[in-house]
Order: sequence, then structure tokens, then C-alpha cells
Amino acid sequence: MRTIAAVTSSRADFGILTPVLREIASRPALELKLYVTGMHASPRFADALAEIEASGFPVAAKIGAIPGDDSPAAIGEALGRSTAAFARELATQPDILLVLGDRFDMFAAVLGALPHGIPVAHLHGGESSFGVIDEQIRHAITKLAHLHFVATAEYARRVVQMGEAPWRVHVSGAPALDAIANFTYPAFDKLSKRIGFDCASRFVLVTFHPETLAGMPPLAQIEELLGALAGLDLPIVITGSNTDSGGAAIDAALRQFCATASNRAYVAHLGVELYYTAMRAAAVMVGNSSSGIIEAASFGLPVVNIGRRQDGRVRQPNIVDAPLTRAEIANALRQALAPEFRAALGNHANVYGDGHAARRIADVLEQQPLGPELVVKKFHDMKVPE
Repeated sequence: MRTIAAVTSSRADFGILTPVLREIASRPALELKLYVTGMHASPRFADALAEIEASGFPVAAKIGAIPGDDSPAAIGEALGRSTAAFARELATQPDILLVLGDRFDMFAAVLGALPHGIPVAHLHGGESSFGVIDEQIRHAITKLAHLHFVATAEYARRVVQMGEAPWRVHVSGAPALDAIANFTYPAFDKLSKRIGFDCASRFVLVTFHPETLAGMPPLAQIEELLGALAGLDLPIVITGSNTDSGGAAIDAALRQFCATASNRAYVAHLGVELYYTAMRAAAVMVGNSSSGIIEAASFGLPVVNIGRRQDGRVRQPNIVDAPLTRAEIANALRQALAPEFRAALGNHANVYGDGHAARRIADVLEQQPLGPELVVKKFHDMKVPE
């Protein structure tokens, strides 16, 4: 039996990973070990950990190196302590370490695996997000990984361009679309109960994280967004920010904004079920979450994408980009909320996948030969025009 050690460090990656975890767990030839770290180790995100525990997946270990705060120095220190903790835990020598994305917590797991010679399988490589340090972390993980599962052919080309051998790179599609394709939505009254008002009416869904390379303080960033939202005559549902530097200050501002009106709701963590339900019901999504770029198109949901956090990712017709200023955000919201904009979206296929990524990923994890050929990497040279 082959052991796959999967890592989840945030509420976002757990939702994306869930179809893959289920597929792995269903195969007799594979044994799943789930390591939880990062956001899940923080009392601030207790609801996210509860969702994992309720999922039924066996948790092999909780590896917690919680930053004392969300300052750059504290995050750097937590990265070091998490790396050491993973290096100790991974002495158990799983056959493959499965990681996703670009978070510093995920980077710690990969660094911890490196001295053990454990093959690393990486999901969602080859993408770009210029406004955050995640950009560098994602590409660093690519160079440390041995198998790559990417969402689009464009991202596959980028991974090969980074020197990865083509046989290591698999266009699987985005696993989150598997969950959407097979999702059973609860009645809207369940979401209404959670947010405190009737979600059957048109509402705005907001998910905003710090843009760590914006050159603008986090509070200044959120003030621009809230200035634009204050002019809307629509209910607003806001989810909590993540653990990036400045996330706590943004959360405090979001809570205060929602406390000033009865038709505004702040929910730190909706969970996959209610988050997808909210995406299905919303009139528009606004913020800078990757879910707006990747998943929202599957719902035909217009998205106002703010700032540069998601710059570099493949765009779809449902996206309206806006700079981080309240006037530009307000203009983009008017465009996205226009009935003709949504009507023009029609039934476009989502370029990020077809809902069968988990099967493709598990097939490779099960069948890929292990040994020196996988672990010893050679740089794949490409011809460069002179």
C-alpha cells in the first residue's frame, strides 16, 4: 500500500483538496494521512478545524506553529518552527507528500520533506499572483516538487519553462470544480440562518485578503473597498480574511463595517457547503480571492476582482478587474451588477477544468513509479532564441 501524506493549512485549500482526499481514501492501493497546520492551528479559525474534524478524514497530526501576530517577523518565525516540526513528523517516510498552492505554511511542509528525500506532488503550480509573496512561494515549491498537477495547459507550459521535465507535469484541472460538479446544495434558508437575513434577495458576497506587495497598508486597502460598498443599496455578506500580514486588522474593519447595518453580515468561516451556496445565490462577488477567479465562473457569477493579488491568473468573461480605489471599485460593481452583464455570460465552460481532476490526480499518485528516477531531478532545458 502506498501512503499519501496530504497537507492542509487553510480553509481555502481544504475545500479544494476535499475531492482529491476522497478519491485517495476510496482506493485500496492508497493510504491517506492528513496533516493539518497553519490557519487550522489558530483559535481564531476554530470553525475551519471543526470542518476538517467533521469530514471523517483521519488526521495524522496537527502541526501548529502559530505566529504571535500577523507581522512579517512573526510569520517568518512561524515558518521556521513549522519547517522543523514537519521535518520531525515526516521521519515516518510517507511515499508521497501532497501539497497545494502557495501558502508559507505549505512551504514549511515541503522544506521539511526535502532532507528525507520524500517525493512531493504539487497542485496548482504554474499560476501567478503578483500582488503577494505567495507568487515566490508557489514557484519555489514547484522547483522542490517532483510531480505537478496544474489547472490549465498554459500553467503546464510555465512549469516546463521553469525547467521541469514534461513527464512530471499533468494537466488535471482544478479539483475545486469536482466539488462544484457533484455538490448538493442545502436550502437557502440554512445560509439565511447563518448570516441573519434572507439570502433569497440579491446580495453581495465579499472575500478580501491583504495584498502584501501593494505598497499600501492593509487598513488603507480595506478602506477603499468599504468606501465603495457603503454606496450600495444591497445586503452584504463578508467572509473573514486569512493569516497574511495585516489580516487581523482587515478583519476588525470588516466587523465594524457590518455592525453598522442590519443587512450586513460578517462570517469568519462559512465552510465549503455554505460558501458555495453563497456563490450560487449572490448577485456579485467582490474582493481578491482566487475563488473568484477559478470557481465563480462555474456559477455564472459576476466577480469584481480588486487590485493585483490575482494578477497573472487566466481570466474568464465573468471577471471585471478594478484598481484598489473606491471610485474604480464602485464603477466595476455597477458594470458587474447590470442585468445585461450576467445575461451575456451564458453557459461558458470553466477554463479551469471539467470536474474530473481528482481522478486524474489519484491515478498518477497510485501508478507513478517511485525511486531515484522520480526523486532525482534534472533541469529540462528549452531552446531559447538568440
